[in-house]
Amino acid sequence: MSVLTRDEAQTRAQILDVERYTIALDLTTGEETFDSRTAIRFTARAAGDTFVEVKPATLRSVSLDGQPLDPALLDGNRYPLTGLAAGPHELHIDATMSYSRTGEGMHRFTDPTDGETYLYTQLFMEDVQRVFAAFDQPDLKSVFAIDVTAPEGWTVLGNGVAEHTGEGRWSIAPTPLISTYLVAVAAGPWHSVTTEHAGLPFGIHCRRSLAPYLDADADEILDITRACYDRFHEKFDEPYPFDSYDQAFVPEFNAGAMENPGLVTFRDEFVYRSAVTDTERQTRAMVIAHEMAHMWFGDLVTLAWWDDIWLNESFAEYMGYQTLTEIALPRALNSVRAGETPFPDTWVDFGVARKGWGYDADQRPSTHPVAPDPDAVPDTASALLNFDGISYAKGASALRQLVAWLGEKDFLTGINTHFARHKFSNATLADFIDNLASATDRDVHAWAEQWLRTTGIDTLTAEVADGTAPAAPAAPAGSGGSAGPAGNGQGHGQGNGQSWALTVTRDGSRPHRIAVSTFDHALNTQAGPGHLAPRDRFEIDVPGDGTPTVRPGRRPALVVLNDGDLTYAKVRLDAASWDTVLTDLSAIPDALTRAVVWNTARDMVRDGDLAPATYLATARTHLPYESDLALVQGVLSFAAGQIAARYVAPEDRPSALATLTGLCRDLIRRTEDGSHPGLRLIAVRHFIDAAAQPDTLQSWLEEDTVHGGPELDPELRWRILTRLAVLGATDEAAIAAALAADPSATGREGAARCRAALPTPEAKATAWDALFTDDTLSNYLFTATAQGFWQPGQEDLLTAYVPRFYPDAIALAARRGPAIAEAAGRHAFPAYAVDPDSLATGTRALEDPALTPALRRKLVDQLDDLRRALAVRTSTAD
Repeated sequence: MSVLTRDEAQTRAQILDVERYTIALDLTTGEETFDSRTAIRFTARAAGDTFVEVKPATLRSVSLDGQPLDPALLDGNRYPLTGLAAGPHELHIDATMSYSRTGEGMHRFTDPTDGETYLYTQLFMEDVQRVFAAFDQPDLKSVFAIDVTAPEGWTVLGNGVAEHTGEGRWSIAPTPLISTYLVAVAAGPWHSVTTEHAGLPFGIHCRRSLAPYLDADADEILDITRACYDRFHEKFDEPYPFDSYDQAFVPEFNAGAMENPGLVTFRDEFVYRSAVTDTERQTRAMVIAHEMAHMWFGDLVTLAWWDDIWLNESFAEYMGYQTLTEIALPRALNSVRAGETPFPDTWVDFGVARKGWGYDADQRPSTHPVAPDPDAVPDTASALLNFDGISYAKGASALRQLVAWLGEKDFLTGINTHFARHKFSNATLADFIDNLASATDRDVHAWAEQWLRTTGIDTLTAEVADGTAPAAPAAPAGSGGSAGPAGNGQGHGQGNGQSWALTVTRDGSRPHRIAVSTFDHALNTQAGPGHLAPRDRFEIDVPGDGTPTVRPGRRPALVVLNDGDLTYAKVRLDAASWDTVLTDLSAIPDALTRAVVWNTARDMVRDGDLAPATYLATARTHLPYESDLALVQGVLSFAAGQIAARYVAPEDRPSALATLTGLCRDLIRRTEDGSHPGLRLIAVRHFIDAAAQPDTLQSWLEEDTVHGGPELDPELRWRILTRLAVLGATDEAAIAAALAADPSATGREGAARCRAALPTPEAKATAWDALFTDDTLSNYLFTATAQGFWQPGQEDLLTAYVPRFYPDAIALAARRGPAIAEAAGRHAFPAYAVDPDSLATGTRALEDPALTPALRRKLVDQLDDLRRALAVRTSTAD
């Protein structure tokens, strides 16, 4: 199959105007294929040649302006249109298309719980060709009118209001001008909850087997949706541009969600079958806000080519997190009263759960600018590789720094100018920057060059020195003033002629506007670490003119750069401040400040500047006193998934796991009174994952409850059984019994994960064959099997599979396409084989000419992470 090049897209856009697609889909023709009939009305501006894309199982007929053409002329996914005369044309294509089991094109899923079947489209980048014929590029926007024939009893959803016309036929209202990749259809016996808001129909939809769980959260989901809708209308001058707003939670979805106009699709794990934390509910709310932001930035105004994908994702990422901090709900949520925002700390979650994603991606060989040069994205295959932590997290961080520098008022003025100038059309980075520049006297173009066209992370390092001054000035208004006596018996010294000086050095090239906060020790009679009292908070520009910033008073106990996390940079504290962190991190009063410090510790471990054991000891000391769930989850995830699993040598892993289980026991004891259910749930989950002995887990499973609560729900039961499988403390009979008790899609995935995790040669051989030979696993079952296969501590069983991975994955990617290639590179990679031989084997595999772009990118990233893990181990050993 040919990928579309940027040059081809530009040439075709100069030749064609595409006015309307009229599409008929028949979803009643069988379990493997469906019928697709497409009529495209377009105008050729001049005589010439072009092509249309389609990926059929069978191409039955093609006609242009009523004249039949030879279907045999189809070349891969391109049908040539030669000798076009200037003027209007109508192209008709009749084809049989294949259903997908990989989450691409028209995905088909049969629910094992009740046997019901569901279909939905995911047409991103170039998968529209799997569903209907199209001039498939984002800057050939058109009107889409779709009719669908579905089995009786099904509901059909689309970009516009869908009307049931009888006998299984549905007509979806024509869209405004949208891009091909944004067309959406979902069909099945959906369970739906509908309402109306601002004169528009709103709906949420899921599989029938998930109906009780969606109903339990329907008020919350719809309240958040309405609140975000209203808040965006306060921010944006352009009204919501479509005729309805549906949100469908669909099975086996590859992404978190997709911003199809009027029909957002979400992975249906967001319909919670089991207990979740408030932070997980916040994440769902953020995704709702993120996708709604796309209705304006991405759908109303769309990129012209895929080099500007960051404009879609960075904007929606920033808006999703920021908007959640601003909305209030009519009903109480998360123990927050009605009329107040239930999500005041979303940027803490961003800092610990998303920002590290960007930092990690930006330090790999595959890094790229937030806004890459167009020549760096020559085709759709290369564009697909840029959906990463840079386009999302780094781009959102850059926008957050831009707002801090520019001011929100001017930022929104520029955004609204952008919408007004380019609505229902396409825009480029240059357009975006010009529109922002029109709202301010600041040099936005220079800012964009420094922030959006460069790669890598700056590092900001604090140097703190004592100083003296003849008469130190009083603390500036709002700086916090004196916070009382210090724990060492010394006051702040403000007004006594003393001063201290801060110098911030920058390793990098970008300008940064940051806040600096300082803290002093204060007396604390409570148990646990001491108390840190805020002294001062001020803003500085980095780089400055080289002159130290002099502040009144004695040298603080702690100086934190980038307080508020408003810029994108690694931070290094001065030595005295780091000593304070090790003893008093949990005493820092603000969660976002603690997030900045925890990220500093994380970066230091990854860079070999902090021993993994020190990080674990710091977590053991301070996490039992932490109140922010996102911080607890983020620290435990890094400690378990990177430090215990990869950064410590195998002989040190038992000690690391013991530290984690001890820490989780402390958190479980702290929450025995039931006052912190989310914290307790996080602790229970991580205790299960780190347990080195099966006894406690087996007793929980037998009693169907954690001692003191919670009772085991499906997620916890499968988590326990997976860990027991890793430890060799369960067997196939127990897994089969658990699947019989939970025959859902999640149950099937849990069973696949458990079976692949069993520490026997037979289990590993069976799982490997399912992954790399059978080719019948759906995308989700493939991922679950891969997740179970590689386990730390099973090296003796798995060593022989390390060299097998590369040729088998390369062949698999060529057969099954980008989605499975990405899953293989992400989940089936031998990540726990942290040794020079594994690295050398993988490095040699990069020379294989058969590597597909999607798999090559994943392998480059994984091998760099492996190289870093080896370096961390080496630095620790030294």
